[in-house]
Amino acid sequence: MSDRYQPKPDDRSDNVEKLQEMVQDTIQNIEKAQETMQFSSGEEKEAIKEKNKRREQAIEGMRQEIKDEYENQH
Repeated sequence: MSDRYQPKPDDRSDNVEKLQEMVQDTIQNIEKAQETMQFSSGEEKEAIKEKNKRREQAIEGMRQEIKDEYENQH
């Protein structure tokens, strides 16, 4: 059997840092979208609001995952 078909070991040592970066990136996307809303029409504003709601939900999920990962590391 060839090594190229072997899955990589699950390295979770930097998951907390990666998740924190993802949270920061998502927050920045929310802020940029809110700036864009100033120049948007009614439909575009609603679409941006809906997308930002989904982003906020994603942030909550990432924060829970950060908490879980942190607890598993200690």
